[in-house]
Amino acid sequence: MSRYKPRNTFVNEGGIYQEFLDDRGISKLQQYRTAKWPVLTNKIRDGFFTKSHIWSISDNYWKLANQFYGDPKLWWIIAWFNRRPTEAHNNIGDLIKIPAPIEELLSLFNYGAR
Repeated sequence: MSRYKPRNTFVNEGGIYQEFLDDRGISKLQQYRTAKWPVLTNKIRDGFFTKSHIWSISDNYWKLANQFYGDPKLWWIIAWFNRRPTEAHNNIGDLIKIPAPIEELLSLFNYGAR
């Protein structure tokens, strides 16, 4: 499941983009709108069961998502829940929380059932 699935798109054509479009030989460019993610409050965080994981040298969010959710594409849930948008925000030995159940987390983003 892609994190882009529920997002709207828009088309840039002409105007300030005309030179960009002409350089590429296209007439329009479809883009994703900026996602509106729910604010992660302590109340929301406290509503989920979590497993603890100590960040190690070989860790990646996608590997953890695959291990705990069976889907590496859900890496961004772990990043969002821990308020650490990239792996570079983690240090070896940091405590990472893996939230569950995944279906309830995805419902916060209007994904519904997987």
